[in-house]
Parts: sequence; C-alpha cells; structure tokens
Amino acid sequence: MDKQRNIILAVVLTALVLFGWEAGMGYFYPQANKPAPVAQNAGNPTDAAASAGKPTREGGLRDAADLALEQKDLKTALAAPGRVPIAAPGVSGSINLTGALLDDLVLNRHRETVEKDSGPVRMFSPSGTPAQQYAQFGWVGEGVAAPTAQTVWTVAQGARLTPSTPVVLTWDNGQGQLFSITLKVDENYLITADQQIQNRGSGAVAIQPFALVNRTDRTAAAYAWTLRTGGVGAFDGSVAFGPKYDALAKDGTMPQPGNTDWIGFTDVYWMSAVIPVNAKAQGTFRSQGNGIFRADVVYDKSVIQPGQSLTRETKLFAGAKEHKVLDAYEKSGIANFGLAIDWGWFRWFEKPIFWLLTKLFSLVGNFGVAIILLTAIVRGIMFPVAQRGFASMAAMRAIQPKMKAIQERYKDDKQKQQLEIMALYKQEKVNPLAGCLPMFLQIPVFFALYKVLMLAIEMRHQPFVFWIKDLSAPDPLHILNLFGLLPFNPPGFLAIGVLALLLGVTMYFQFKLNPAQMDPAQQQVFALMPWFMMFVMAPFASGLLVYWITSNILTIAQQQFLYSRHPQLRAQAEKDAQDKARTAGRKA
Repeated sequence: MDKQRNIILAVVLTALVLFGWEAGMGYFYPQANKPAPVAQNAGNPTDAAASAGKPTREGGLRDAADLALEQKDLKTALAAPGRVPIAAPGVSGSINLTGALLDDLVLNRHRETVEKDSGPVRMFSPSGTPAQQYAQFGWVGEGVAAPTAQTVWTVAQGARLTPSTPVVLTWDNGQGQLFSITLKVDENYLITADQQIQNRGSGAVAIQPFALVNRTDRTAAAYAWTLRTGGVGAFDGSVAFGPKYDALAKDGTMPQPGNTDWIGFTDVYWMSAVIPVNAKAQGTFRSQGNGIFRADVVYDKSVIQPGQSLTRETKLFAGAKEHKVLDAYEKSGIANFGLAIDWGWFRWFEKPIFWLLTKLFSLVGNFGVAIILLTAIVRGIMFPVAQRGFASMAAMRAIQPKMKAIQERYKDDKQKQQLEIMALYKQEKVNPLAGCLPMFLQIPVFFALYKVLMLAIEMRHQPFVFWIKDLSAPDPLHILNLFGLLPFNPPGFLAIGVLALLLGVTMYFQFKLNPAQMDPAQQQVFALMPWFMMFVMAPFASGLLVYWITSNILTIAQQQFLYSRHPQLRAQAEKDAQDKARTAGRKA
C-alpha cells in the first residue's frame, strides 16, 4: 500500500512540475524574440492584438500593429527636415534640431534577428512612436527663458556628427543668454554633450543643467530574477538594479539617494544611461504615464553673473552591453560601469568562465565548439575528484554485507542503526557522499554558463552547426511538429527538440553505468530522471544543452575507464543487474 501511495504521489508531482514548467520558464527564462507577422496582421486590429505576446529576453515591440505603425512613423519622422546625421562605427542615426533630441539611433554591430538581412538593432525612436526612446540635454531656469523640447536649434558647427567631427548647436533666447550644446561621439556607444550657457545680459541668472533618457515599456525586455531589467544606475559607487517599470508606475517618482554616477534603463542586452562628469547631480526615476518613463540627472543650481558662462559635461551611453566596451569605459572613469551587466553575486565565478569561453572561441571560431572544449576542460579538472568518487563507490559496495547486517540487527532502533552505520563508515574510511561530489562541483559551472549565455551579448546569435543558429536561444526544431513541417508550436513542456532528446538518451546511458541503488524507490527515480530532465531542459538555451550532452558523453567515457580501474565495481554492477532481472522475472 505504501509503495502504491508513493508511486501515485510521484506521478502527481511529476505532472504538476511538467504542466507548471512552462509558466515557470516564462518568468525565470524569457524566450528569444520571434518576429511578428506584420504583413498578415497589420490591417486587422483584432488579429494584431491577438499576436501580441509577453515580453521576451530580446525586448522590442511585440504587437504586429505596433510594428507596422512604428515603421510608418519612422519613415515620416526621419524624412522631415531639421536633422543632423550621425555616422560612427558603433552607431548611426540623426539628431532632431527640434528640442536637440537624440531620438534616432541604430547599433551598427548588432542585427535585429538571427537573419543576416534583418537590419541593425534600433536603439532610439522619436517621441510619439510606439518604440519611443530618446535622450535630451537641457536646462531649468529661474527668471530666464530656457530651451524646451519644442525649441528649434541652429547648427553652428558641423554638418554630420562623427568621431572626428563634433556638432555644435546653439539657441539664443533673445534675453541676453546664449545656450549651446557641443556633441561628440566615439567609436562605440558613448556620446558626450558639453552644455554651455553664456550670460550676455545685464543681470544674474540662476540655472540648472539636466540630462535625461525617456522610453516606453512597450519595448522592454522581460524581467526575471536572473535577468533584471528596468531602471539601473550607480549611486555613490554602488550599482543598483531597479526599479521595475510596474513599481515605478505605481510610485510615480523615485529620487535616488547619494550622488549619481550614472542612471538610466537597461534591457538584457541594451542600455541607455546619462553620466554626469565632475559635478554633483541628483538622479531620479519618473513615470510620465501611459507606459512612458524617464531617468534624469539634475545638476546643482548655479548663478551666472553677467559676462560669465557655465559649462557642464554629460555623457550618454546608448548601445549594447559589450563587456570589453563597458570595462574600457569604467577604466576611463565611469564608476563600476562593467557591472551594468547583471552578473549577480557569483560574478567572481561567472566572469572567468566567460573569459575562458571567449578565449576558446577566438581559437576555434565557433562558440558551440568552444562550449565543447570548455566542457572537456572542466571534466579534466574534475577527473581526480571523479576517480576518488568511484573508489568510494567501490568501497561502499564492499561494505554492503556489513551494512545489511547492521540494518537487520537494529531494525527496531533507527537511531542506534544510524550510529553503527556511521561508525562503519569511519572504520572502513568510506565517504558516502564522495560519489555525488563531481555532480555538485558541476553546478557552479552550469549556473555560470547559464548566466553567460543569457547575459553576454557576445553569445547572441552565435551559430553552432546545421539548424542551431543561436546558441543563446532554445532548440528551434521540435519533434512533435516534425521539425517545423506541421504548422503549430508545441507548448513549452512538450517542445522537445533534438538536443533535449540527446540529453535524455546520453543521461540514460550514463545512469545505466552507475551501480544499482539499494533502495528500489531510489532506483526508480534514477530510471525516470533522464526523461524528466529532457522535458525540464528543453526550453533552455541550446548552448546549455550542448554543454550537458558533452558532459554526459565524457562522463560515460570516464566511467568506462574507471570501471577498468575498479573491476570489483563493474562486477558488482553486473551482479546487481542480474539480480534485478531475476527478481523481475520471478514477479512476472
């Protein structure tokens, strides 16, 4: 009766895990973007609304109608006069002279999708478009007319913003004050703005320069506990992720304590942030309503006497979170900028894994092969531990008769039984947990690789072989829809691909080589584990499955070698298998 109850309970729990897995993965592991069928849904609002999905790890618009409207609005806005082109290796776009807004920016080194003709990732879009995101540099004045978002600026210098040609914009308020913004761009994603006011009037003026980034949450990447998105910044040298958009919408305004080193908004791969330079500034996150949010820095108030001027330097980062670029900016003086990548508490372990993986990639030119080599290195390092684990398993098998005798002798006194078994372990110098140690040591490596594949933009759109075109995304081919031949996508817990199947098969053969468990219930759990893990791991990044499959294959080879070193363990395993088959035959 107890065994039947345990089996029923195990089946129920397994069903709960499998059917709840898709919902859990939607939170903890947001999937990669899938292009929306714009052409099919653009003319039907009902169909377009139905096509809208949940936020993804990539971010971006998800509604087909929004995508169509974005293209239409961009075409209109960018064709209007009054724009200064931006042409740099890292970014391209234009400056809107109305408001001196940086509202048109694409990232030249990154594509929208894995398709080579998908075009560059769009970072900034003009105000009012569905994907609105832009940056602004300005002033707040007392008793002085300051420029606004409707002010039309004049180009005083430079016809195009490039790393070698800055652009100077000016505006005269007609009251004796001349405002100017000098913009410079580097080879990557940093734009520098020198905001200057010259007081040519007869009286003093009080002024506060500011800088801001403004964006909609309609393009936001999904938030997860391992992939935090939303507000981000460094305050008094300490990096903080948050607030989330829904919390900011509820609170309205969130001033940040301490001096602001930088502040902005982050997705998993992209970030926009304003960075005060050599001056104290107050950073604040604000909700503008209707899903529009703002992160700004406001400098302390300054009084400008007649004939004097004030210049504040502010930098804008708008681009991809490439670790080398961020680290270089940090070395140049931006506090803890490399931590804008959400490595988390275990970055001391994740960053070496990432470093080794990128080094291997530089040698072989394929991230999938680099992951395989990384797996081989990890298994090689842990081989002595595995060898000791197998030796311990052999010793455990040798003392099984003594253990059975103790269990029989003290079957009515569990406490005494445990004490005698522990004494036996000590006497025979056996560690019952040694066989599990290699598995536990792999957990940090597995988690570090998971974080690297999820966070590092260097992994984005990296192909492996054949159908695996993006190692940071799940296996795109599913068995249940005949690898895409049937027109439906299986739910997450049934989206079993070739890699997930290989994972289950290799784990099955790996477990087959392990000695049989003394407890029949434990043996049943081990028999089901490979197929359970096949379902669990199917939605994860292809690169993780490549790692685990390779690890299983290497473990099988390693077990075969160690069996040759410990023939008594193989003999015992074969005897256990024969006994099990004989028992099953008698029951039949």
